[in-house]
Amino acid sequence: MKKRLSHVAADGTARMVDVSDKAETAREAIATGRIRMTRAAARIATSGENRKGDPVHTARLAGIMAGKRTAELIPLCHPLRLTHIDVDITPRPDGFDIVASVRTTGPTGVEMEALTAVSIAALTLYDMIKAVDKTMEIGEIRVAEKRGGRSGEYVAAGESSRRPRTR
Repeated sequence: MKKRLSHVAADGTARMVDVSDKAETAREAIATGRIRMTRAAARIATSGENRKGDPVHTARLAGIMAGKRTAELIPLCHPLRLTHIDVDITPRPDGFDIVASVRTTGPTGVEMEALTAVSIAALTLYDMIKAVDKTMEIGEIRVAEKRGGRSGEYVAAGESSRRPRTR
């Protein structure tokens, strides 16, 4: 069986996938990413002395908000009734690791919501820290795990279950 892109119609135009006939099942996705910065910037970001406020707390909230609005940002994503979003930001000497976990019960998965949450959390950290480090790099954003739906479970190579704690 030849694989094809689900968001491309036979005539080559973009289309939203019709999920009307798909069963509603429990679905979860975990995405990860990283923002690298100088050690000095990472120390400042966690010092509590940033005049814009707490970068980590702000980035966590921004990631949650972005995950909920994914369908408004990515043209062919379905609006979903999300049942859970968690964004966990862990400091490292050279920046932060970001993990987003998203759940729903519905006809389509939540990978895009998890990826969006990680991306916007990283961009928010960049925005809040850029005054002290313009060399920051955002990367390594990927789906680490996915559960539910017709394709079942997926765990990316090199990952073990990262199910973050529920807040």
